[in-house]
Amino acid sequence: MSLADRIGLPMLRKLPPEAAHTASLMALKLGLGGGRGPVTSPRLRCSVAGIEMPNPVGLAAGYDKNAEVIAPLAKLGFGFLEVGAATPRAQPGNPKPRLFRLTQDRAAINRFGFNNDGMQAIAERLDAARVSVPVGLNLGANKDSADRAADFVAVLERAGAAVDFATVNVSSPNTEKLRDLQGKAALYDLLDRVMSTRDRHARGTKIFLKIAPDLTANELAEIVEVALQIRIDGIIATNTTLSRDGLSSAGKDQAGGLSGQPLFERSTRILAQLSHLTGGQLPLIGVGGVGSAAQAYAKIKAGARAVQIYTAMVYEGPGLAARIAQELDAMLEADGFASVGEAVGSGRDAWL
Repeated sequence: MSLADRIGLPMLRKLPPEAAHTASLMALKLGLGGGRGPVTSPRLRCSVAGIEMPNPVGLAAGYDKNAEVIAPLAKLGFGFLEVGAATPRAQPGNPKPRLFRLTQDRAAINRFGFNNDGMQAIAERLDAARVSVPVGLNLGANKDSADRAADFVAVLERAGAAVDFATVNVSSPNTEKLRDLQGKAALYDLLDRVMSTRDRHARGTKIFLKIAPDLTANELAEIVEVALQIRIDGIIATNTTLSRDGLSSAGKDQAGGLSGQPLFERSTRILAQLSHLTGGQLPLIGVGGVGSAAQAYAKIKAGARAVQIYTAMVYEGPGLAARIAQELDAMLEADGFASVGEAVGSGRDAWL
């Protein structure tokens, strides 16, 4: 852990969770994040849906909601970044408090509700960004929207050309009935509209789908069927969970989505099932509970071509991405893999 992490983390933990989040963004804007850029090596370099990445460790959506600190984040060792979620119109999100640390469980619960500056402001920042790693945008829908699919389309139409990938987020538990869009018929209609918009306005931008970890086997199979029919470019597994199994921290009964260590096993099993169902035809990105190189490696061996982190940085500091990438490189070498790609899916059966 770097000196900045050792000094900064205790200070941030004295603040309420959302205030600490805001303070960390301000520190990055002031150039206090440190870092030298992406960690890379011949083993770490990888390709996800044709997107070339210096390493497979990315930042999940939700931290830099408004694309305010893309350049400082790119210095912290990440192989790629995802910002957002962005909605057509700016919205304040749900009432505060809406973010809760579960320190004993190395977890967090949030019910933000897609608070963001709106697609116009976010798109302008993306247009101006110049970074050395791929950047993606998480697409969201306004809380009061009568046509949520139209919201995803609108954000993609405005901002899609400025990013390497766009993620259709139908898995947040904090916007009422949003997860209903994971149903077969609704999902087919949504993705068909999104892909048509991509082909008209953002050719070259890859389209990913982010799913929930709380799906049944049948629901998961239907999602894969639609994804393959529509020919999206990949799936991100998974978003936060509504489960509260095994938690011990105060605040464990707060409403919202649970992220962090308790999500690791659940999300990795979903990832392995996706890998099995898709037969390797769709690139997968694993997210949920990744807090170490060993956990990142487990996701990769379960079928992920890349991984994303977020909640673990609350406990391990902003230098976590670089540490995971460096240690992952050593693990791949020790196991005789010449590249990340060779390791993908090599341990999938252990999670089925």
